[in-house]
Amino acid sequence: MHRGSTRASSDWPERAPGPLVWLHVARAERLPAVLQLATRLIAQRERLHVLITAPRHMAGPRRLKEGITWHAFDNPSQRDATRFIQHFAPDLCVWTSGDLIPVLIDAASQANVPLVLIDAVADGFGQGRGLDLLQPRGALLRMFSAIMASDVNTATRLERLGALADSIAVTGPLQEGSAALPHDTGDLDELHRSIGPRPVWLAAMAQPEEAHTILQAHRNAMRFSQRLVLVLVPDKPDMADDMEALAKAEGLRFVRWSEGDLPDDMTEVILADTVGEMGLWYRLAAVSFLASSLVPGRGGCDPFEPAALGSAVLYGPNCGRHLHAYSRLVEVGAARMVRDAESLTGALRHLLAPDKAASMSLAAWEVVSEGAEVADKVTDLIHDILDHAEIA
Repeated sequence: MHRGSTRASSDWPERAPGPLVWLHVARAERLPAVLQLATRLIAQRERLHVLITAPRHMAGPRRLKEGITWHAFDNPSQRDATRFIQHFAPDLCVWTSGDLIPVLIDAASQANVPLVLIDAVADGFGQGRGLDLLQPRGALLRMFSAIMASDVNTATRLERLGALADSIAVTGPLQEGSAALPHDTGDLDELHRSIGPRPVWLAAMAQPEEAHTILQAHRNAMRFSQRLVLVLVPDKPDMADDMEALAKAEGLRFVRWSEGDLPDDMTEVILADTVGEMGLWYRLAAVSFLASSLVPGRGGCDPFEPAALGSAVLYGPNCGRHLHAYSRLVEVGAARMVRDAESLTGALRHLLAPDKAASMSLAAWEVVSEGAEVADKVTDLIHDILDHAEIA
């Protein structure tokens, strides 16, 4: 075994049958966008599988959708890079950002694997280990048939390094976003009829240790919004019994969605203890607090899901798994951090004014949608290359 090499081929994940797209993500902050790209590709193309590779130090996703394989490695030897390409036999390699690994790129090129570079950033092409040894940077860059640069400065730098000018397009960065989650229109209509004009806020993916804070903030908020309704979604359905007990202890009137009950004029809390219905609740609520973020160790929730459906976003300080997404939303005033029942109450007081929530949710939606054009261009390019390979 070579120091810093990939694992032996017997330890590699099995190569799935059918076409395989290899996506390499070099930087952790780009992983969410790459995962979304992979999900989109396998949904659009029958039998397609996606292999995502990354440096070994990068934490992998907690869950992978069917059709996506994750593999992490350090800098491989030239021999292991060749074996890697032979084992997985990718139909296409899509490299992101930069931070090139020459032996892998050269091995792919030698095997006639089409190479595409997307989301290229100017600081991704420094004098790294191995560059200019196996191949000069210009020669490596010319192995990519198409390069999508995140900005004009990056495009200029790549051309100066030796990339072919006619292979470079300035597309903007590949940003994570979110497609609108599905929902049952009949359920939404019923809830609108049952709740009427009453304001609704949502606490999504709540942990048991957060429930008391959420219910306390709700009771506080009802002092200035007496007809306010809370939709409380436990992180897992089996947490619902404990949250029901807390709601009873607080003297709050509630219904459990899993039991088929609809809210009435007296309902103060909807305990949404089912799975797969977040598209319904995000559409119903003007304001969404994304839980699993007040306590450490949970990592928070994806803020683009409510943002894509017009809900203003609140969140706690422990959201490391989605930090880049929250940072983008905060920059444009589309998300607000809370730390406890008092700050959550204050945020609700501010956002339950309709114009405030609407302004915040519009800003969030604009962030979610701004990367859609780049994602479309990337997926179109990938499908074009795969189509050409199938015809050939």
